Amino acid sequence: MATKSYQMDMTSGPLLKKIILFSIPLMLTSVLQLLYNAADVIVVGKFAGEASLAAVGSTTSLINLIVNSFIGLSLGTGVIVSQCIGARQKQKLHRTVHTAMLLSVFLGFFVTAIGCLLCEPILKLMGSPDEVLPKATLYMRVYFLGSPGFLVYNFGAAILRSAGDTKRPLKILSLSGIVNVALNLVFVIYFKMDVVGVAAATIISQYISAIWVVILLVKDNADYKFFIKKLHIYKNELLQILAYGLPMGIQSSFFSVSNVIIQSSINSFNTLVVAGNSAASNIEGFVYAATNAVAQASMTFSGQNTGAARYDRVKKALILCCSLSLILGVVLGGLMVIFKSQLLSLYTDNQMVLQAGIVRINIIGMFYGLCAVMDTVANISRGMGKSVVPMLITLTLVCVVRIAWVFSIFKFFGTEQSIYWSYPVTWTLAIIGQLIYFVMVYKSKTKAKIKN
Repeated sequence: MATKSYQMDMTSGPLLKKIILFSIPLMLTSVLQLLYNAADVIVVGKFAGEASLAAVGSTTSLINLIVNSFIGLSLGTGVIVSQCIGARQKQKLHRTVHTAMLLSVFLGFFVTAIGCLLCEPILKLMGSPDEVLPKATLYMRVYFLGSPGFLVYNFGAAILRSAGDTKRPLKILSLSGIVNVALNLVFVIYFKMDVVGVAAATIISQYISAIWVVILLVKDNADYKFFIKKLHIYKNELLQILAYGLPMGIQSSFFSVSNVIIQSSINSFNTLVVAGNSAASNIEGFVYAATNAVAQASMTFSGQNTGAARYDRVKKALILCCSLSLILGVVLGGLMVIFKSQLLSLYTDNQMVLQAGIVRINIIGMFYGLCAVMDTVANISRGMGKSVVPMLITLTLVCVVRIAWVFSIFKFFGTEQSIYWSYPVTWTLAIIGQLIYFVMVYKSKTKAKIKN
């Protein structure tokens, strides 16, 4: 069948080649998705000024806090779908797909309501500068109108990727990314819409992505085929999505809470530092997206092979994915440090903003490989059906430690540098914890297989 060429059997054949073939489109997709926010930040920085740049950039951690809470459920869907494919459970796969897609619509409207209602009071709690707050609030309220499209796309793309299809989500993001950039320029430069223009461009692009992914799921003649008239919430599948996805959503939420607290600490400096931090973190996001693609691939490979009880391939996937993500992190992070001035100049012409961004990149730049390794080990365990403990490890060794860091190390030194060092330290701690847990899970699974 025509659609079969898009799928990938991860339970047999050479692992390294398949991981690379799976990861490259996923990597490019993640980078293109980041272009949504990057285009917003670059356009407002160049054509609307530092206040608008700070307004858009300062909302990133809060947007992630709200949105990522629910994105975890799409990742949970991906785990179940990949295990169903590996175990050849067609009926369960059908129920999971239709439950997930209907759930994504409900969640989308819920996120819109939450985002629009809570953005202003939370931005105030974060200590957003008075000159930034009105524009930041307006940007977020318009941005969150696109939440239904954003979540429908992410759930649909998770289903495709779990079947080994990373090429078509890349095509979707390629078109919608071009639309986003073009509309940014038109709305901001021609219509002078400022932050409203960049938010409107983003949500239009999100709905294009959502419609396209639904069309693919409907037209595909595959086991995961989607029938709009058969949308239904199946209780068992919903509970399983929640069981796998909620821990990932909770982790993302607390991760974002720690980042919100860090953003609040950065907001204690002036607007120029806030703007420089926003530009630098946006650049770092591209490095993270590239390395994290391998981490995402590891969960799908782990899920399919767990479904097929091929635990030897799960172990090999862990070693290969950790190695690839570490190499990518060192190379791309190093390039970011080398070309930091040129990259930051894409966002701003203000030298003080530029210098503030350089401070962050100099410290964090070389350590993004550690972040990807941390995510890879955790995702391998999640693919094996274990979500709660990886969540607790991350919450404790990353989120809690970072929050404690802000109220101890940063409070003592009071410098930007003292905030940024919390990232590589917590990544290292989490890697150790996740590796210990994986060894425990792997031994348990292999012993159970031998007994059976």
